[in-house]
Amino acid sequence: MRMRCQRKTGAIFGIMKIFKDYPEDKNPPEWTTKEEVQEMIDDAIRKHNRNAGIISMCVGWVVLALFAEGLLRLIGVIPPLLPWLKISL
Repeated sequence: MRMRCQRKTGAIFGIMKIFKDYPEDKNPPEWTTKEEVQEMIDDAIRKHNRNAGIISMCVGWVVLALFAEGLLRLIGVIPPLLPWLKISL
């Protein structure tokens, strides 16, 4: 028999490690398996990539809009916002 470690979280004590003797061929039902852990990691990575993509898209649109606005002000299509803020070449 080998000593196995199980982690439990609690509101008062934080993370506690509980060591128990279990036969090597049997896992207690309350422990998560490697497949479940890998699935949770994959879900977290997928969610992170989706959120990062959405944020990146929004920042990209803002930068593109500001660039276009500055270019249109530079070539004179849009009048300056303030009279003393005239851009000239």
